[in-house]
Amino acid sequence: MFHVVLYQPEIPPNTGNIIRLCANTGSALHLIGPLGFDLDDRKLRRAGLDYREWATLRVHASLDAFQIAVQPSRLWALSTRGTRLLAQVSYQPGDAFLFGPETRGLPQDLLQAIGDAAVLRLPMVANSRSLNLSNTVAVVIYEAWRQQGFAGASR
Repeated sequence: MFHVVLYQPEIPPNTGNIIRLCANTGSALHLIGPLGFDLDDRKLRRAGLDYREWATLRVHASLDAFQIAVQPSRLWALSTRGTRLLAQVSYQPGDAFLFGPETRGLPQDLLQAIGDAAVLRLPMVANSRSLNLSNTVAVVIYEAWRQQGFAGASR
């Protein structure tokens, strides 16, 4: 239903948690290289448990390669530098959400190319720097899925 796009992820347990999240929400996970770890990393496998077999996971050499292969309906970037709040948008199936590397976020030139209107942020209290990547992805995907009435969820 949605596409989670991790741009040059660095920390295996975060990606493992996101694999599990995607498996449980029906979201596809896309990793944009270069990756900061090997996909067979023990920490990645432990965090993802056995959910990798249930998740749709693709690796792309670049963001352009992802966009050409997937052609998402819309691309939203998440950044602490965004001016638009996550809840100010109506999401649609096929939307893609782009998240930056844990230690540095998305590059400024990439954010500029995406455009201010598509750069979203999560609200935080004053003097906060950022949230954990896997927590941020969970908040975003569940908000988008909530707007779709949790289509496809069991019970």
